[in-house]
Amino acid sequence: MRLPENDPSSNQSPEAEPHSQSKPSPNKGSARGLAIAIRIVPPLLILAIGWFGYVTLSIEPEETKRAKGKPRPIKTQVVELVAQDYETKIITQGNVRPHDQIILNSEVTGKVVRISANFEDGAFFNKGEILVELDTADFEAAVANAEAQVARNTSGYALEKAESDQARTNWEKLSPDLNEDPDPLVLRLPQLKQAEADVKSANAQLGRAQRNLERTRIRAPFDGRVRQRVVGLGQAIRTNSPLGTIFASDYAEVRLPISDKDLPLLDLPERVGDPPVEVVLRDTLNLANEIVWKAQIIRTEGTLDAGSLELFAIAKVDDPFGIKSGKPPLRIGQPVTASVSGKVLQNVMVLPRLGVKRLNQIYIVDPQDLTLHNRTIEAVWADEHNVLIRDPQIADGSLLATTRLSYAPEGATVEILPDLDPDSLAKLPQRDPKAGKPEKSLGKGGGKKSGGI
Repeated sequence: MRLPENDPSSNQSPEAEPHSQSKPSPNKGSARGLAIAIRIVPPLLILAIGWFGYVTLSIEPEETKRAKGKPRPIKTQVVELVAQDYETKIITQGNVRPHDQIILNSEVTGKVVRISANFEDGAFFNKGEILVELDTADFEAAVANAEAQVARNTSGYALEKAESDQARTNWEKLSPDLNEDPDPLVLRLPQLKQAEADVKSANAQLGRAQRNLERTRIRAPFDGRVRQRVVGLGQAIRTNSPLGTIFASDYAEVRLPISDKDLPLLDLPERVGDPPVEVVLRDTLNLANEIVWKAQIIRTEGTLDAGSLELFAIAKVDDPFGIKSGKPPLRIGQPVTASVSGKVLQNVMVLPRLGVKRLNQIYIVDPQDLTLHNRTIEAVWADEHNVLIRDPQIADGSLLATTRLSYAPEGATVEILPDLDPDSLAKLPQRDPKAGKPEKSLGKGGGKKSGGI
C-alpha cells in the first residue's frame, strides 16, 4: 500500500495557524497609540495650564504689598462730646376734642316753628340763647286752665277759712267751759286743710304748666358751637327727641399718650390742686404752620392703656377757636404735636443720632493720635434727634464720628473733615440746567450744616 507524500503545510499544527493570522500589523499599532495619546494629553494640558495660572495669580504684586504698608486714613466729620445738663422735651401727639359735648333734647312735645340762625352746623351760640322754638298754643291754654284752677281753689280756701273762724266764734259764745278745747269738726279744721291742700296743688299745676310753656323755647346750656343739627322746621317732635349735637367752646382738650420711658421725666398732676404742666401744641397736618397754641396738662386718666401700656394725660386748651384772642382756630378732631418740658438730666453727653450706628454702636476718635475706636453705649434717654448717655470711659473732649462709615477697623487712622459752611456753599456757582450757565450764588442759607449737634 502506497503512503501519501508528506506536505510541508500539513506538518503545521492547528494552533499555529490562528496565531499567524492574529499578529497585528505595524499600521494598526500606531493608530491605537495615537488614540490613547489623544485621550490623555488634553487633560494633562488643562491641569498644567491651571497650575500655571494658580501659581501666577497667587503671587502678590509688589504694588499691593507697598499699599498695605501705607493704609489710607478714614475720612469723617466729628463733633466734640462734653458732659452737660440737658433739658428734656417729650414729644407726643393727640387729637383735639371738646371737653363738654351733649345731644340737645326737647323736654316737651310739640311742633318746631322757629330755628335760630345760630343753630346750624358749625355756628357759634351763647349761653341762654333760644335755638329752637315750639308751638305754644296748647301750653298757653294749659297755663290759663291752671291759673283758673288756682283762683277757684284760692276762693274755696277763703270760704273755708271764714267758716272755720265763724265756727270758733260761735263755740266760744255757746260753750259753758271756756277752758275746754273745741272739737276739730266743730271748727271745720279738716275742711280748711283740704281747701289749703287744693290751693297748693293748683299752684303746683300752674308752675308745671308755666315750665312746660318755657320749655317750648329750647335754650343753649353754655357758650358753644353746633356740631350737627338733626331737626327741621315744621317737624313734630316728642319728649327727649334729639335736636342736634353741641359742644362747649370755652376750652378744648387733647388726649396725649405718655410712654413708660418718659413718665419718670414728668411730674404729672394726679390730684386736684396739683400744679399743671405746660405744653406747646403745633399743627401736625401742616408742618409749615409756625403757629403754636399754649396748653396745660391738668389731669391724667389714672390707668394705663391695655394695648400700649401708655398713660394718657389730658391737656386743656383755653379759647381754642380764638374768639377772645383772635388767634387761628384749633379745630375739633385736628391732630396736633405736643412738646412737653421734662426734667433736666445732669452730667450727660448728647450724641446726635447721625453718629449712632446699629442703635448702640458709636465710633470715637482719639483727639491725640486721631485713631478710631468702636464703643457700645447704653442710652439714658433718647428723642428724635439726640441720644443721651453717661459713660465714664468716654472722656470730655472725645470726638464722635458722624459720617456713615462702611469700613471702620479698630485703631484705624482718621482724617477729620471740616464742617460744611453755608456761606461758602452759597458762593459756589450753581449750574442752570436750562441755560447751561452757572447761576448766581444762593445767598445765606444755601447749604445745610452737618456734623454738629
